[in-house]
Amino acid sequence: MDKAPEPTRKISVLLADDHTMFRQGLATILASYGGVEVLGEVPNDAEALRLVGELEPEVVIMEVQMPFERAKESLERMRALPHPPKVIVVTMFEEPRYVRSLMELGASAYLVKTFSSEHLVAAVRAAVFDPRAKNAVVGMPPAMLEESRDGVDGVLSARELELLLLAARGLSNQQIAASAHLAEATVKRHLANVYKKMGVSSRTEASREALLRDWITIEEITHSDPPLT
Repeated sequence: MDKAPEPTRKISVLLADDHTMFRQGLATILASYGGVEVLGEVPNDAEALRLVGELEPEVVIMEVQMPFERAKESLERMRALPHPPKVIVVTMFEEPRYVRSLMELGASAYLVKTFSSEHLVAAVRAAVFDPRAKNAVVGMPPAMLEESRDGVDGVLSARELELLLLAARGLSNQQIAASAHLAEATVKRHLANVYKKMGVSSRTEASREALLRDWITIEEITHSDPPLT
């Protein structure tokens, strides 16, 4: 498959992480791939907020730690700016409920700190250049990352996680489509992509694997709205 042409302009990025060596590592990775300009490095999201208004980066790569309240506030304030940046969250927490929580507040991608350099660059480029609405890259455990070979093609999007959870709850494609406000054919396409990425052939296998990998929880499956008819 032919690769998409490289963008001719550089993506401006601001880094926010309290570990200096980690920030420097991110800067080195991004610089090595080209097409990215790191405008600055700051130790926390409060400093990132201050510089975002001044530098107007296209992307902020921001560390998030528990509890998430301050990160949520920072995301809301960034989203309210006249020229809001795309935000890529990096964290040690893999649980999909955290993913959904931050995605709802406008994060473009969620990567755990076991991500590969290819996934970081894919997330930055996808956030800026991919016109699809819910193009959220989700960083999963190392085994999953190693299976992916083409950037965002090997990881699940926030939309795919959402539909996988609905499927695990036992909803039919028609019910999922009604719940997610999608066409049934779109649901089928998304689930087929999920099965391919996970290396499974059915929703039963996908649900079991998702539970084993802690992408979804029993509580999320059982505490659900009644199925749509």
